[in-house]
Amino acid sequence: MSLHEYRAFIASRGRNAIRQGFDPRPINAAAKAHQEAVLDFALSIGKSAAFLDTGLGKSFIELEYARQCAEETGKPSLIMTPLAVAGQMVREGQKFGIDARQIREQSEVGAGVMVANYERLAKLDPSAFGAVVLDESSILKSYAGKTRSIIQEAFRDTPYKLAATATPSPNDHTELGNHAEFLGVMRQQEMLSKWFINDTSTASQEWRLKGHAAEDFWSFVASWSRCATLPSDLGGDDTGYVLPDVVPQIHEVQADRMENVGQGMLFRIPEMSATSFHEEKRLTLKERCDLAAQLANHDKPVTIWCETNEESAILAKMVEGAIEVRGDLDPEEKERRLLGFANGDYRAIVTKPKLAGFGVNWQHCAHAVFASISFSYEQHYQAVRRSHRFGQSETVKNDIVIADTEAVIWNVINEKSAKHDEMKRRMADAMKSAQMQAGVRVKYDRPLDLAFPNWLKTEGN
Repeated sequence: MSLHEYRAFIASRGRNAIRQGFDPRPINAAAKAHQEAVLDFALSIGKSAAFLDTGLGKSFIELEYARQCAEETGKPSLIMTPLAVAGQMVREGQKFGIDARQIREQSEVGAGVMVANYERLAKLDPSAFGAVVLDESSILKSYAGKTRSIIQEAFRDTPYKLAATATPSPNDHTELGNHAEFLGVMRQQEMLSKWFINDTSTASQEWRLKGHAAEDFWSFVASWSRCATLPSDLGGDDTGYVLPDVVPQIHEVQADRMENVGQGMLFRIPEMSATSFHEEKRLTLKERCDLAAQLANHDKPVTIWCETNEESAILAKMVEGAIEVRGDLDPEEKERRLLGFANGDYRAIVTKPKLAGFGVNWQHCAHAVFASISFSYEQHYQAVRRSHRFGQSETVKNDIVIADTEAVIWNVINEKSAKHDEMKRRMADAMKSAQMQAGVRVKYDRPLDLAFPNWLKTEGN
């Protein structure tokens, strides 16, 4: 075994990302320092993730990455987006002189940067593209496993890939595994078995990061991604990126504990299992909707977030100037209504976080009413950040309506929020360390005199 082969063997044990990109062409002059740092890394490594908080310019990075890859490969690049974001992405490109075109099927594909909603994948030929960008890539876990697998398989052989989202959910490290697997760095199950323990002490048997493996794990993540909460995390300037406050206000309604009383019980003791969750909401439906509508009926823009179809239908009728976005609408109509609210055509919008919590920019709105909440911190976080994002000039008010029996849900969200902040800190620290190491150049004087173990020796060595 030669010295070169031995070094390659040792390096392969680390399973970090392999650089397979290209030297970037001159980057768009509009790029800020933190955006240029991400682009330089993403283009040179070829397949990577950008975990950037909302408002740090992910759209610009995605567009510029796609443009550079299209020029490098001579094939079109594809940016896939959530519903209603494709048109927004095209307009962003125009602002920066990047020609991007929204497409709905393969016959519309041309040269350069193409943009399509995830729902259009079945009408596209993935092999026709030299690069793919997944906008709001964390949305993939909201899809059924089958659909996620289809997306993974469709772009398995695509030469260049970029997955862009806000910091992944703190209580679900498997999301990092999803990204690593999509990028071809490591299979999710391999990642989990290497750095995590399946915690059987919890009802969900969640995967928990091994204490001694934390540094090695974050170093692994840093080898194929960049993370930032503020531009300074990537060497940029934070001027203009300090957000106004977001102020949550809890409003409780009293649940009737004498309704649906079990046999042998004096009063109902609510459970917060997956089964009882929706039942508990049904029991306080009217009270919560009445209060949510009262909070939302004013003359300024407002977003009303729901968890059930019943809540959505009732509130769409009770809130003045509201448009409802439901799951049963066809994609074009959903897009029209979402963009209509963004453009000020409607004063209020009633929808669910899983339908409209990703990608759209609603900085014109500084008030949200949550008619109900779920245990999903990520969905709540994304819903809040539709308005609380860079470019927002007012304090954002979030009125959160819950039954007194649902206090446990809000407590869980707050706990996950603290974990989220810690995860962002760990990721950002790992990225800074990775950047420092990447900047070190070791002088090479002569080959090392290595004594190979017998099991590595081959004939002739």
